[in-house]
Amino acid sequence: MKIFHGTENANIQKPTILTLGVFDGLHLGHQKIMQTVVDRAAETGAVPTAITFDPHPRAVLHSETAPPLLQTLDQRLANFEVLGIEQAIVVHFDREFANQPADDFLHEIIHDRLHAREVYLGKGFAFGKNRGGNIELLREMSKELGFFADEVSEVQLRGHRISSSKIRELLDTGHINLARRMLGRPYGVEGVIIRGNRRGHTIGFPTANLHPHNRVIPKFGVYATASLVDGVWRKSITNIGVRPTFGKDLEPSIESYIFDFDGDLYGDVLRVRFLHRIRDERKFNGIDELKEQIERDTCRALNYFEYQGVRNMLEIL
Repeated sequence: MKIFHGTENANIQKPTILTLGVFDGLHLGHQKIMQTVVDRAAETGAVPTAITFDPHPRAVLHSETAPPLLQTLDQRLANFEVLGIEQAIVVHFDREFANQPADDFLHEIIHDRLHAREVYLGKGFAFGKNRGGNIELLREMSKELGFFADEVSEVQLRGHRISSSKIRELLDTGHINLARRMLGRPYGVEGVIIRGNRRGHTIGFPTANLHPHNRVIPKFGVYATASLVDGVWRKSITNIGVRPTFGKDLEPSIESYIFDFDGDLYGDVLRVRFLHRIRDERKFNGIDELKEQIERDTCRALNYFEYQGVRNMLEIL
């Protein structure tokens, strides 16, 4: 996939079928938009293209209400490629860009530079000064500029609209199974493995301590997870929290015990996907009681991994 940082760097020669938006999390609603773009590009011989914004527009315009993002920019771009997008354009969002009239953006970028044949927006998405770049404006200007514009209908689950904000809420409350269904995949975080206090080694459960790149972390507790090690998704169990048994650390930690693995991961980037919530974090009356609980947790996690559906999921992560 070709990645252009800034529209001025986008040297586009072929016609495009494109969409634009933040696409944080690339949930099922976003995936429907991407699939529309990819399918139409295949049918018309154009290049499937996505324009995304970084940072999030609200982080610039209303920083006090800006949401933490579900994905880093690199994760978002990697998912674009998985979904079949062949060109991605990252627009640096600042106040100057926010004040650009939407019709100028459509003329100069969408039409003149990107040669758009068709443009698809998610329901309710708007861009440009005063959010003037809505589907109504696109449809009006498409007649003048010679491209087709349409809005892709939203996706619902259990009667609820799938949205990035809803997924953040589900993760914050520990409902990772429903979050997974809305994302179309297990929620994952990645980060560098750092040296911890090695308490896990002392009780027979050495853990990889992850310093996450992602800002959205599931609710404190213990989870059955999958960890990507040497290109293989391995069964693991992960604790998120402040380790209250040891006096409650000020900084939350993410610690993963990877089954049947004893290698050294310090300094490596580890990806962890959350599959099933086992229990809340709680304080124990000493190390022995904690160790007994960890043994019960690992048994529950291993039993979970025995389900056929879970084994199938691990094979396609």
